[in-house]
Amino acid sequence: MYGVMIILSKFVCVLPLKLRMWIGNLIGNFTWLLVPRKRKMMAMRNIQLSLNTTPQETQTIAKASWTRFGRMIMDVLAIPILPKEIKQRVRFIGIENMDKALIHGNGVVLATSHSGNWEMLGAALAASGYPLVGVAQKQANLAMDRFINEYRTLSGMHVTYKSGVREMIRLMGQGMIIGILMDQDAAEDGVILPFFHREASCPQGTAFLARMKKAPIVPTFITEDKDGYYTITCQKPVYVEETNDKTKDIIRMIQLLNTIIENHIRKHPEEWFWLHNRWKYTEETLKNKVDLI
Repeated sequence: MYGVMIILSKFVCVLPLKLRMWIGNLIGNFTWLLVPRKRKMMAMRNIQLSLNTTPQETQTIAKASWTRFGRMIMDVLAIPILPKEIKQRVRFIGIENMDKALIHGNGVVLATSHSGNWEMLGAALAASGYPLVGVAQKQANLAMDRFINEYRTLSGMHVTYKSGVREMIRLMGQGMIIGILMDQDAAEDGVILPFFHREASCPQGTAFLARMKKAPIVPTFITEDKDGYYTITCQKPVYVEETNDKTKDIIRMIQLLNTIIENHIRKHPEEWFWLHNRWKYTEETLKNKVDLI
């Protein structure tokens, strides 16, 4: 599998951008036909409950949420040539917020979500010279895990796994940016808080690291302007309040970040991954140890 992906990447890298994105759209639209109906219905229910959309709007958002992965695949395969294309393909808004956050010297936590092309977000920042550490979920397929992480490092990114908390703390001490996708279901490890007005298990790592290192959190998102062109927006830094109640400090920050992510998703609903069961774990399911599909 690893060798196949390398060969595919070399082929994709010689293609012009428009053709790469056309192929990506083709892949996205074809694979949408293969998505199980149960998964599509779950996505549409998530959209309706969160955004109060019409049936037509719901279907459009659900499909777009999936088909964009075809373009993402093509972008990942083309990472070796990203440094040559980045100035033409990616524009930054609010990058001065990241620069100011780095000046503090305690490292930075970049809080983002599975919205837009998050692989391009990390690669573009790293290729632009920012000391980014990508926090990755280890893939079950070891060949794909090797390929994805090797390609992430091609842009200049350092990669660590979610289990590498000590490494993250050490790297923050060196003034690096820890990039965390914080909108997935955190199962038993999370704290139950509202996300789009419904109970969800929320990861605590972003707020935990920031509080420990007294570091700023910079909410950062990427949006697609058109096929192959993107805007990365770095919002103003936020800080975890440090009181005698560590748990409450962390919960307050998670709630704030949830609100920031919700606001971004409302503006770009078709770019978020609605097919993920974000509301899988609640107080009730955790109490009864119910594992839903």
